[in-house]
Amino acid sequence: MLFNSDEFLLVFLPIVFVGFLVLAKFRQRRLAALWLTLASLAFYSWWRPANLPLLLLSIAVNYMLGGVLIRRPDKWILAGGILFNVALLGYFKYTVFFMTTLSGALSLDWHIPHVILPLAISFFTFQQIAYLVDAFGGKVSERDPLNYCLFITFFPHLIAGPITHHREMLSQFGSPERFRPRWDLIGIGVTLFLIGLFKKVMVADPFGAIASPIFTFSAETGGVQLVHAWTAALSYALQIYFDFSGYTDMAVGLGLLFGIALPPNFNSPYKARNVIEYWSRWHMTLTRFLTAYVYNPIVVTLTRRRAAKGLPLPRRGRMTPGTFVALVALPTVFTMFVSGVWHGAGWQFVIFGLLHGLYLVVAHGWRAWKVHRGRPLDAGGPLAVATSVLLTFLCVVVALVFFRAPSVGAALDLLAGMAGLNGITLPRPLAGVPGAEVFAQLLGLHFASLENFELSYPLRIAVFLAVVWTLPNAYQWLRDYPTALDFQARASWFGRWLPALHWRPSAALGVVMGAVCAVTLLYALSAAPTEFLYFQF
Repeated sequence: MLFNSDEFLLVFLPIVFVGFLVLAKFRQRRLAALWLTLASLAFYSWWRPANLPLLLLSIAVNYMLGGVLIRRPDKWILAGGILFNVALLGYFKYTVFFMTTLSGALSLDWHIPHVILPLAISFFTFQQIAYLVDAFGGKVSERDPLNYCLFITFFPHLIAGPITHHREMLSQFGSPERFRPRWDLIGIGVTLFLIGLFKKVMVADPFGAIASPIFTFSAETGGVQLVHAWTAALSYALQIYFDFSGYTDMAVGLGLLFGIALPPNFNSPYKARNVIEYWSRWHMTLTRFLTAYVYNPIVVTLTRRRAAKGLPLPRRGRMTPGTFVALVALPTVFTMFVSGVWHGAGWQFVIFGLLHGLYLVVAHGWRAWKVHRGRPLDAGGPLAVATSVLLTFLCVVVALVFFRAPSVGAALDLLAGMAGLNGITLPRPLAGVPGAEVFAQLLGLHFASLENFELSYPLRIAVFLAVVWTLPNAYQWLRDYPTALDFQARASWFGRWLPALHWRPSAALGVVMGAVCAVTLLYALSAAPTEFLYFQF
């Protein structure tokens, strides 16, 4: 069931919300939790009921193992629990990829089974691995089975995140102050939900319609030329930005309807000045998980081994090249390799992860060099900031080509087109622009009728890139009100100059939001709903 579908907007959400209000009215907190749990299981079963037993099995096994680890922290039980989760994820997500790869490499005529990937398996697997690790470390005290089930299945975040942590969610489900409807949170939640719905159906989906045929052409035919290639790459960059941002806004907004604050997961990542900052803004809960449960344990283990051998360790922010490679570069590349593989089964996802690993190593190396030289990390005027933001964005766009392309070959073809290696032609309508003919002759270019291309595409891309880079995001607009959990958005530079870009309840704003709501809902209900991009992961 999609957040932007008729079934969700007109049937599921109203019924679930009204039921929750009635139970909360009579202070039936346990029944309200049970109601939301059953509703979430129904929500999950909507796509494929056959996947429900798998989800329930995963919940039951991990809950049981968590109880065992709390009573007897045994590393072998922990290893078995992690292996169970990884094996479950590996079978459904990577079996076809591994068998296809081996079959091709060994020239074997294997029958490749058809394995249907269960929705959200990547998300609830990571949540439960974190629960087991923390149970082993003595950081888990909540053992209510109903609250645990709701923690995993809570429908606003179940399918595409945020990846929630047991500590932040179980405490809310057990709090009579938090787990109840509040009209101020309901108003903010509805506002956030509508903002997210607008981003999805009015911005992300149209950009997807631009990018999709060009990526398909690149995979099937190849030879995508410069204008098409950049149009596809930038359109997809904007599609996934507004798609994921929209889903996050909708998820956080839905949580607030029930008095639950979900953690922040998206914070204007295209405004980042480097890739380190980018990953602190993009899929923030995934970054949090990978840092806490993959990167940090590796670094701690390697640091202890180096100390035992008497090898150099970082001191006061300074380190030798060998220390940098051992304690920063290798753990970073491995962690981002895990990130790439988590996102999908395919060599293009491996390259996506390794590319970001390389970006991060360069960024950390640049920071280490600055510290060594005694230079400030974030110095620079507006031109330096704009340059660093643009360079970071271009690096991200290159990696996103691999993220979107169906194969490595298709990605390389599109990147070749972006570099002008597949030829350069200009859209024929540009010939009518004053001076365009002279400019084309000077550069040795010619005009051609480009299929699936409209002159409005570059203008749309430019307009929405300007929106992304200048306007405040939803949390900055609502910064004086509770939104995501423990998150305080900083005022955007543009918002300081335009007070209208700061949310204040008023009749005029209510009229504007009502109009936007009406248009967005009519558009969403009249068109066939499309899946959010992160549903495939």
